Amino acid sequence: MSGTKEEDRKGSSDWREFFWNPRNHELLGRTASSWGMMIRPKGDQLEIVFSVSETESWDGFIHNLNTFLSPYNDSYQAQTNDNCPPDQYFIQEDSGEVRNNPKRSCQFNRTMLEECSGISDRFYGYNRGQPCILIKLNRVIGMLPGKDGQSPYVTCGAKKYKVGKDEWREDSDKIGPLVYFPPNGTFNLMFYPYYGRKAQVNYTQPLVAVKFLNASLNTDINIECKINSNTIAPGNERDKFAGRVSFKLRINDK
Repeated sequence: MSGTKEEDRKGSSDWREFFWNPRNHELLGRTASSWGMMIRPKGDQLEIVFSVSETESWDGFIHNLNTFLSPYNDSYQAQTNDNCPPDQYFIQEDSGEVRNNPKRSCQFNRTMLEECSGISDRFYGYNRGQPCILIKLNRVIGMLPGKDGQSPYVTCGAKKYKVGKDEWREDSDKIGPLVYFPPNGTFNLMFYPYYGRKAQVNYTQPLVAVKFLNASLNTDINIECKINSNTIAPGNERDKFAGRVSFKLRINDK
């Protein structure tokens, strides 16, 4: 015997809050600062190292980015996903025991990455020493990553690292200017919530690209990118390294 509509609604609400509780900003019992981040292209041990003048040193990065971005081609996205209104969640609730499946997904078009799309610049800046790095968040079912129409966004900067017992250093003087695509490095709210692979078969994860315009050459640069959101409370000691990704960038001119 099926439950009442009120019970069904309560069950649906309980299910959503199991994954994401907007009242205390907990995700499966942990804060939203526990979001995982990943970068592309894939390098060895989160290192992007190449020589501008040696094509073979960055060929693999270009191939990796092209393969990764092929599902984002505008023509494919137009066939499979919706052109959604931005800055609001794409909510697709179930109705009691009736599942609203398969659920639709919003288009993330490759051209949204502009100079880092591999279309206007097929080498993603690597041949000029201005590399593009793509950033994505891990998929988390049910998460609502922003409020009041404000999307979470990415910022990248110098990562502090230890050089002595009590001495720390950072490479802020080496990074140079950065530019983000889409503008402001946002993961737009329209790509959330995520309902799972079975329910949302054509889901395309949003991406952010950061382009290094004038990074110092022939030196290691330690970089950290992090997610910023108005739903994230100040991180505690346990989660201080979550919601961010660190990598080393080295651009050699020979």
